[in-house]
Amino acid sequence: MSGLFRAHLALLAVNLIYGANYLIAKGLMPNLIQPSGFIMLRVLGATTLFWILRLTVQHQPVAPRDFWRLALCGLFGVAGNQLLFFNGLNLTSPINAAIIMTANPILVLVMASVLLGERIAGVRVAGIIAGGAGAVWLILTSADGSALGGNWKGDLMILLNAASYALYLVMVKPLMQKYSPITVISWVFLLGAVVVMPVGWSQFSAIEWGTFSTADVGAAAFVVIGTTFFAYLLNIFAIRVVSPNVVSSYIYLQPLTATAFAALFAWLGWSVVDYTGGLTAGKVLSAVLIFIGVYLVSKPGIDRARKKSQN
Repeated sequence: MSGLFRAHLALLAVNLIYGANYLIAKGLMPNLIQPSGFIMLRVLGATTLFWILRLTVQHQPVAPRDFWRLALCGLFGVAGNQLLFFNGLNLTSPINAAIIMTANPILVLVMASVLLGERIAGVRVAGIIAGGAGAVWLILTSADGSALGGNWKGDLMILLNAASYALYLVMVKPLMQKYSPITVISWVFLLGAVVVMPVGWSQFSAIEWGTFSTADVGAAAFVVIGTTFFAYLLNIFAIRVVSPNVVSSYIYLQPLTATAFAALFAWLGWSVVDYTGGLTAGKVLSAVLIFIGVYLVSKPGIDRARKKSQN
């Protein structure tokens, strides 16, 4: 099995985990745990696991000049990304969140242009416009605030979360090429935890653990161990092999996996709300616009082919 195939397999597994996470995390918030407190639990648990894992591998020192980039990766890839996502998910529907997250490849392209000077031209501009229109349309039409319809404030937080994660994907790539994945992710989470703790402490300390059922404990463990620890490990393995654009492009599977898990959980009786009932024609149109945008920004060869045909 080639490294490239394993990277794509890892990305598929990550997005299956994320698809389930929309429903599992939503099921615990806000009745059992508030979003910022949930993130503190998630980050502290994952940070502990990453550093335990790091102690089992060869120690790799980090150059002092790289700590500023690690700190920024912790800010955008852990603290900002996760706080915005869970607070947004607490307000909006899992289906809305999954659709908006598909704009991530477009945001990665924009961040790469700003930070790395990559040129955006031709159909990629059209892709950014199409994807942006889809995200804006979904946010503007999510005004009823119901569990199925979503909430525009929550949708906006999810979009900002996607932008934060896109920035992280661009910034972490040079570190992945220089250090081992475990070294990078352990420091990124530790530095991100420094930002999360003062924000999430009050909600974390208010958690009443005695009210958690066995299923609730299992759901929280899935978010900490599955969605955070294993998903981040698989992601950093993949990003060493493929580009940030390829990593982010897998995110367009999430509306499909989130909808599939929503239907499955409702059928099994694991979810109080059947979120598939909120999948309206407007949301499908928004998803189509975003998918078109992702397709256009992910096809750098289109411009070159057009130029050749004109010569």
